[in-house]
Amino acid sequence: MKALKTFAGISLLALSLGVWAADLQLNGKGIRKRFVFEVYEIGLYLPKKTSSSEEAISGPGEKRVDIRMLRDVTAEQFSEALADGIRANHSEADAKALEPQIGQLAATMAEVKEAKKGMAIALTWNGKATQVLIDGKPAGTPIEGEEFYRALLRIWLGDKPVQDDLKKALLGRPG
Repeated sequence: MKALKTFAGISLLALSLGVWAADLQLNGKGIRKRFVFEVYEIGLYLPKKTSSSEEAISGPGEKRVDIRMLRDVTAEQFSEALADGIRANHSEADAKALEPQIGQLAATMAEVKEAKKGMAIALTWNGKATQVLIDGKPAGTPIEGEEFYRALLRIWLGDKPVQDDLKKALLGRPG
C-alpha cells in the first residue's frame, strides 16, 4: 500500500510538472558566445510571449530559463559569470542585498562541480522561489525572493545584458 501511495504521489507530481511546463511558451532562444567560443544555448519560457524586456522581467507568473551547455565550464566560472551579470545590472546596494541568494546559487552549483557539455540547467521561478534543475532534477534548495529571479533575468535582458544579440533573440526580436 505504501508503494502505491508513493507511486501515486510521484505520478501526481509528474502530471503537475507537465501541466506547469505546458503553460509556458518559448519566448525566444539564442547562443551565448564568449570571444569566439559558444558557451551555451539558452531559451526563455514565459506565460505569454513578449518583446518587452521589462514585461519579461517583471510580468507575473511562472518563468523558466533553460540552458544547455555547449562546453565544459567549472561551477565557479558559471556562478561567477551569473554574479557578474547581476552586478552589471544593479546598483552596488541592490547587488549587495542579493548576495545571500547569489551565494546560495553558487553553493548549489558547487555541489554539481562542473557544468559539462550537454548538461541542461534550468532556472525556474514557480511563483514562490527559484529552483535550479540539473538535467531535469532539482538541485539545492529553492532560493526565496522574486527580486532574485528578476535579477537573474536581467543578466540577459537588463540594460547591460551579457550579450546584446542574445537579449534580442530571447525577446524574439530579429537580430
